[in-house]
Amino acid sequence: MKKILLLAVISVAFQVQAQQRQRHSFALGKSDFLLDGKPYQMISGEMHPARIPHEYWRHRIQMAKAMGCNTIAAYVFWNYHEPVKGQFDFSSGNHNIKEFIRIVQEEGMWVVLRPGPYVCAEWEFGGLPPYLLQIPDIKVRCMDPRYMQAVTTYVERLAAEVKPLLVTSGGPVVMMQIENEYGSYGNDRNYLETLKNLWINNGIDIPFYTADGPTAYMLEAGSVPGAAIGLDSGGSEADFAAAKKQNPDVPAFSSESYPGWLTHWGEVWQRPGADGIVREVKFLMDTRRSFNLYVIHGGTNFGYTAGANSGGKGYEPDVTSYDYDAPINEQGRATPKYHALRQLLASYLPKGRKLPPVPAPVPAISFPAVTLTPFTSVWEHLPQPVHSVQPQPFEAYGQDYGFMLYKTVLTGHKSGRLAIRDLHDYATIFLNGKYIGKIDRRLGEQSIDLPKSDVANPVLEILVEGMGRINFAEYIIDRKGITDRVVLNGMTLMNWDVYGLPMTEQDISRISATAATERPGRFFKGSFTLGNTGDTYIDMSAFKKGIVWVNGHNLGRYWEIGPQKRLYCPAPWLKAGSNEIIVFDLHQVDGAGVMGTTSLE
Repeated sequence: MKKILLLAVISVAFQVQAQQRQRHSFALGKSDFLLDGKPYQMISGEMHPARIPHEYWRHRIQMAKAMGCNTIAAYVFWNYHEPVKGQFDFSSGNHNIKEFIRIVQEEGMWVVLRPGPYVCAEWEFGGLPPYLLQIPDIKVRCMDPRYMQAVTTYVERLAAEVKPLLVTSGGPVVMMQIENEYGSYGNDRNYLETLKNLWINNGIDIPFYTADGPTAYMLEAGSVPGAAIGLDSGGSEADFAAAKKQNPDVPAFSSESYPGWLTHWGEVWQRPGADGIVREVKFLMDTRRSFNLYVIHGGTNFGYTAGANSGGKGYEPDVTSYDYDAPINEQGRATPKYHALRQLLASYLPKGRKLPPVPAPVPAISFPAVTLTPFTSVWEHLPQPVHSVQPQPFEAYGQDYGFMLYKTVLTGHKSGRLAIRDLHDYATIFLNGKYIGKIDRRLGEQSIDLPKSDVANPVLEILVEGMGRINFAEYIIDRKGITDRVVLNGMTLMNWDVYGLPMTEQDISRISATAATERPGRFFKGSFTLGNTGDTYIDMSAFKKGIVWVNGHNLGRYWEIGPQKRLYCPAPWLKAGSNEIIVFDLHQVDGAGVMGTTSLE
């Protein structure tokens, strides 16, 4: 009997596998996408594997399906998969893009892949690897041979991963984007055509598309002959007419319809209501246009991955949460916006068909306040310095993220107006070990007054935090640290000792307790006990500005200016029993409490 049951299970498994590997076709008609030769309306929800704990991938995909989506769009972040030049990771944890794509297929959905190399996405450097910035005069998103050499390697490696998962090989990947919103940045169509040919030459034999704002100059500069036209967004007949004018022989679709929006530090939460996106989706459904919701679920900018904008307000770093006011919130729960869109999409189903039930939410837990106490400081954990005649940015020293300390002895001028040209992005200033103040690029600050000192040879220290690199428009070359020089009363200061402090998860695991100095730049430590695990949010309201690690995992940045005061910690990073929390704060000197809550606010 057991043998019969085993054979039955094996038979079912082979049938499922055969069904998944069944060949389908996907092509571009003149005005429609064609799946197996028939017009196909793509109803896509976008999510990013790097922003979602891989243990939750299936849950989030099922949530999108239950809302009415038949497709998942996904960005691939180049710098996430090649953090060090020549060292690729497509297999561990959240890096396993093949596993994500297979889960989508197992859930009976299709995939639109957005591999960049540039993606924007409010992600650090728009997905480009910061090792490129070690080249002083590098040009990106163009035919600069040094950039293109790196792009070619990336395309070759990623193509090898996804080629078996293309629709032409029985997989779910039906279409691939070339670059992203290039018409908002440049006009080198040779570059776009070269990218397309790179993918083709590496075996990517599915249709391509580009995505740009629905304006004539963006569409002209950003489109590629033969590729479908994505509109960011396409919410009116005028938008689709602009695409048709650019190329009447390929389909157009709304490649980014926005249910929510991004938030920067110091702003209020961006909370667009449901009415606008419901109205846009109704227009798209009524006119049988394909579309992609950017994003259906945002997730989290864990670690140092949050990007920044540089619009009319100057430097605008993004908060750690990528909740985005999306239909599925950061913790994976359905919002009122989700239910409004689900109800709308369900109304277009053929008679007798129903959407799948909404998956149960992942449990969320809280824990009572625990006090974190000082246990060491950055000043007790400085590495060997590098001597520089003048300070240079992080990248010149081979560092991508974190912090850097610049130290010099003042000769000649010893007080007065200190200016940093140019600071990227936030600095705390110390004179003879005493905290003087901060300089914040976000506020356009560039200088500070140094008081007179009774020390013959005053020591100046500048601790710089590199926040998110700009990810959109013309200022994406955004090196971190002191990017030019430091002047005091107009005198350029020379002869610096530079201490790299990347504060990786490995670095934090090695720090030890010391009799810490009282000055700012301190580490705090504590623990909390859980009877059972669940998602939680660490409330950092009692601290000022810094980074949080829980059980060695970097949850991202917090900042007292808000609006975000709580950092998402997923259940897989917690354990029943004792859990360790470490905080590095640029300003806090005294211990304070944190607690676990069940929501972002």
